[in-house]
Amino acid sequence: MEYNKILTDDEFMEIKQHGNSDYPFQYYYDNLELFDFQCIEWHWHREFEFLYVESGKVICGIGEKQIALSEGEGIFINSKILHRFYTSSVGIIPNFLCMPEFIAPENSLIYKKYILPVISSNILFQCFRSDVSWQTRIIQNMIKIMEIQKDEKIRELATLAWVEDLWLTFYENINVSNKEEAQTVDEGGQKRVQLMMQYIHENYKHDLSLDEIASYIGISKSTALHLFHRFLHTTPVNYLIGY
Repeated sequence: MEYNKILTDDEFMEIKQHGNSDYPFQYYYDNLELFDFQCIEWHWHREFEFLYVESGKVICGIGEKQIALSEGEGIFINSKILHRFYTSSVGIIPNFLCMPEFIAPENSLIYKKYILPVISSNILFQCFRSDVSWQTRIIQNMIKIMEIQKDEKIRELATLAWVEDLWLTFYENINVSNKEEAQTVDEGGQKRVQLMMQYIHENYKHDLSLDEIASYIGISKSTALHLFHRFLHTTPVNYLIGY
């Protein structure tokens, strides 16, 4: 069986284009069982991402954070945020991605006032749980957007309308200026992990040692182990074996 795999460049930016310039929106019905090791590996993209867990339990890794999502829950991932999804059992995760400009043109007041502040904020992600009323509304919107993809007659127009409605609820209930509540990530540590991952991807056919992986970016073996445990919850050698 051939498994699906995310393709990225050297900076872990996803290569695949989602939608097109005329309609920068794309819906996916993903099953983690169809991916290598039931995992959509580390990647990032310019698009906003909204993901819903239809069945199973899924872990979303963002930096050193591991966010557990259960059936019926969802998550928003901001533009250009490195992330991955994995499960140890079942994970059906319909999701959609859209460019920020899908909601409003980049030179418009709407974009500058209601979209750019989110992109520029420290908000990496936002979970949606059913025990919070506004988050329940977001989940309902997400489901509606996913369902409307079957309606070829009005799909694009209805999708835009529902995404704008979703964004209105989202923006009303987040605080883009509250630095204390914002989720942040150690960008320096994350970058070093990315460089080690890149080195492993390029040299995995060789018999790499922990010392070689650490030396590639000029850090000690203990620091390399610490960084991998913090961000990937594994060791460099185990990551190499898994890759």
